[in-house]
Amino acid sequence: MNTLLYALTVLIWGTTWIAISFQLGVVPAPVSIAYRFWIAAAVLMAFLLISRKPWWPPRQAWPYLFAQGIALFCVNFLCFYYASQWITSGLEAVVFSTAPLWNAINGRLFLGKPIKPQVMVGALLGLCGIVLLFAPQMAGHWHDSHTLWGLALTLGGTLCFSCGNLLSSRMQSMGLGLTPWLTNTWAMLIGSTTLGVAALALGMPFALDPSPRYLGALLYLAIPGSVIGFTAYLMLVGRIGPDRAAYSTVLFPIVALTISTIFEGYHWTPLALCGLALVLAGNLLAFLPPSLRARLMGAT
Repeated sequence: MNTLLYALTVLIWGTTWIAISFQLGVVPAPVSIAYRFWIAAAVLMAFLLISRKPWWPPRQAWPYLFAQGIALFCVNFLCFYYASQWITSGLEAVVFSTAPLWNAINGRLFLGKPIKPQVMVGALLGLCGIVLLFAPQMAGHWHDSHTLWGLALTLGGTLCFSCGNLLSSRMQSMGLGLTPWLTNTWAMLIGSTTLGVAALALGMPFALDPSPRYLGALLYLAIPGSVIGFTAYLMLVGRIGPDRAAYSTVLFPIVALTISTIFEGYHWTPLALCGLALVLAGNLLAFLPPSLRARLMGAT
């Protein structure tokens, strides 16, 4: 089961980055995100009712649900959608692949979990890799604030994702029958409704782009990307913990950058390849099981 959940997460989330870029244009980003998670929440609620599973969370869970909804299904995606205007979807996925490192740091800050030395070394390797990956894009454009904003927003979105991971792990450990099906339904509804109310207050139009490109991306992001992807991932969080589950993000850049090369014309350079290698090496060093890491080091 863990292998199936892991594979689903990598394949689905490795392809959602390009779908996000397909939604940019006619519909404001907050409205697109609200549409996405309203659809996903409705599908999940229908599943809970048809399968006769518990659909109303216990009172103790509501503070965590509101926090998760804002972090994981609101601010997180606002950052990623706006960042997509200025950097390629593949580079967003590379920055997002540092999520395991932020999970470890946040786990230390908020849960008191110790940070292993190899995690810090992995973090430094990963950050160096991100610099190398962005260097070709930034050549001659270091004064381009848009690209820098894209990088900053992606980092902010990754931090919000990490906070949502810890909240999900906390709820699943409360022993209240809080399955990812239940928590995702309400957290998505809270996050999307918050975005919808904010968009309405700011006077953003609730238009719907009728193009096949936009509608196809919306349905893909809502059902495979949100209903299946988030449920599979948060089930992994509950089964093996947020640190090990987030290790799946290590493979996202390979999928996302391959797709970005095809659809967005991302150009590979030797420097970029070295950067990707460092990002992957940093995550592998930080989160491979000690026995496997020892075997690999022995083999070299």
